Amino acid sequence: MSRIGKKPVELPQGVTAEVKGQTIEVKGPKGTRSFTATDDVTLAIDNGAVTVTPRGLSKRARQQWGMSRSMVANLVTGVSQGFKRELEIQGVGYRAQMQGKVLKLALGYSHDVDFVTPDGVTITAPKQTEIVVEGIDEQLVGQVAANIREWRRPEPYKGKGIRYKGEVVFRKEGKKK
Repeated sequence: MSRIGKKPVELPQGVTAEVKGQTIEVKGPKGTRSFTATDDVTLAIDNGAVTVTPRGLSKRARQQWGMSRSMVANLVTGVSQGFKRELEIQGVGYRAQMQGKVLKLALGYSHDVDFVTPDGVTITAPKQTEIVVEGIDEQLVGQVAANIREWRRPEPYKGKGIRYKGEVVFRKEGKKK
């Protein structure tokens, strides 16, 4: 039995949800998102909360039960609060700045890296060594942050590169004589 799936998803103030068949559409102050569940689960709204129940006891129905509940919870969180990923840049001469919808990264290459901001995400650079990625879609925010980090992942010897805020980079010792 799914421990996650059993808990109903509470709808906060200002968030409304509507179920049409297997599709749930959630509207909030930050925007509108929708999710289509598989036929293995049933979506219902009662008393200001969304409940997900399995349609049987098969293994697939139990798998989809917890996953569908998590997806609905992410929709509600996204339209009410939004999601945020913060990145730090470490290294001499490494910096970032926004120019319109383009993030310009100086990462030690012979050229600057231009990263175009995709739709549904906002990128800001409050400092030259910080990047903040925000949006209402958790998957898209995480993917954009991972794509930016991919340009220069933190290396283990000096710790230079782009890392998530609070990420611990395992440091290695250099060669000995």
